[in-house]
Amino acid sequence: MSLRERKKERTRAELQRHALRLFRDQGYAETTVDDIAAAAEVSRSTFFRYFGTKEDVLLFDTVDPVMCRMMAVVPEGTPLLQAVRGVLRDSFASLDEEARDLEEVRMGLARTVPAIAAILRERNAFGIEQYAEAIGSATGREPDDSDVLLFSAILMGVRHAVRARMAAGRAERYVDELDAMLGRLTAGVPLAGEPVRAPGRTASPPRRRSR
Repeated sequence: MSLRERKKERTRAELQRHALRLFRDQGYAETTVDDIAAAAEVSRSTFFRYFGTKEDVLLFDTVDPVMCRMMAVVPEGTPLLQAVRGVLRDSFASLDEEARDLEEVRMGLARTVPAIAAILRERNAFGIEQYAEAIGSATGREPDDSDVLLFSAILMGVRHAVRARMAAGRAERYVDELDAMLGRLTAGVPLAGEPVRAPGRTASPPRRRSR
């Protein structure tokens, strides 16, 4: 990345940081582009040079590029799932405390603002190729390899599961829940070997051994 591109990325990230602070403190719907520009001490036209709409502020992901760079330097021989979990933890650990908190704000709004949620659903439907490129590069396989695509789809599924847990109020922090979900995969795909039961039947409690 050239110096000019790095400068643009820093400016875009700083604009997003000001916007997320305002979204957190006064609400997404109540915050205007003019509010964001004023907080960042730039003109309205400068804002639009970096973001086409207010919604684009939430769609801009500063963490994924960091994860991709870290994935490219994972020590050779590291098991893939362990590498993914490590990169996830390290990429968020590289953020300062406020940046981590604001990323949680961004992910929360991405789930609850209907326009953003709809865009993310559409992107995720076709976004498996992005995962496959990174996984294929890390494993020395082609992006369209069946195992690469399957693992990439599992990672996407994990993210969907985390969002569902968050929406149901069953988890508090996105990053912690994502790490926990990935940890569950270390024992294999959950429920894959679970026997199918008749509709309405619940699993029987384990039988006690007689003495």
